[in-house]
Amino acid sequence: MSVSSRKLDRLHATFDHDGIVANAGLIVPATLMVRLGLESLIDAWVKTGSSRPGRKILTLVAAMLAGATHIDHCNMLRAGATQGVLPFTVMAPSTVGSFLRSFTFGHIRQLDAVLSRTLARAWTAGAGPGDAALIVDLDSTICEVHGKQKQGAAYGYTQRLGYHPLLATRAGTGEILFSRMRKGSAGSSRGIIRFVNELIANIRRADVTGPVTSAEAKPSAASNRLASSCAGPGSPTLRNDGSGPSGDTTPSSALTTTSR
Repeated sequence: MSVSSRKLDRLHATFDHDGIVANAGLIVPATLMVRLGLESLIDAWVKTGSSRPGRKILTLVAAMLAGATHIDHCNMLRAGATQGVLPFTVMAPSTVGSFLRSFTFGHIRQLDAVLSRTLARAWTAGAGPGDAALIVDLDSTICEVHGKQKQGAAYGYTQRLGYHPLLATRAGTGEILFSRMRKGSAGSSRGIIRFVNELIANIRRADVTGPVTSAEAKPSAASNRLASSCAGPGSPTLRNDGSGPSGDTTPSSALTTTSR
């Protein structure tokens, strides 16, 4: 790469040969990192005792976006002109590995705070639903892994070794709004009430002005638990919208945020 513009509103790149330049796709995520102020946001919220945690986390994120599957793959960001398009100092794999090993569950919760505020900033900048209706799909998924030493990996109802996280995605775009990692043996409804309560708090923090409906992909025993938890001023009300998130006619439970 011979020329690369760092301006946010105009990107121009030229190449000194006809070959494809690796990691050129990081230009757009790098622009978002700057627009959303991610490094300073992480530095303000994540307190591990390590200096400048923002650049360490963004190194890991950028490497994963570029296809990394191991900590050592972070080295790909230090090759060629890749560092030139990233708005942070790329850290060595050994530094990132030591940083991750210091994490506790409390640090994960700090990252949750970062993600909720990142969502609010992105939606305020124009990526949000605005006054339009927001439909959020709730579901769990199986993340299969290999190796008996994976912490938290277990066999669940699918008889596959892995994890069983909860996911909340924005219908129509597939944007992941919130997630919670769980053991592979976790039941489908485990932790659903707290998950939904935190999801609603994140959506409210993003100043969504239109109606918000959250539908389960499949009816489950969690519906009754959710209904009993949705009682009190400002709480969401549980209703049956008669269709799943894919437009089928299978009844599914849904949460609509209203004021009482």
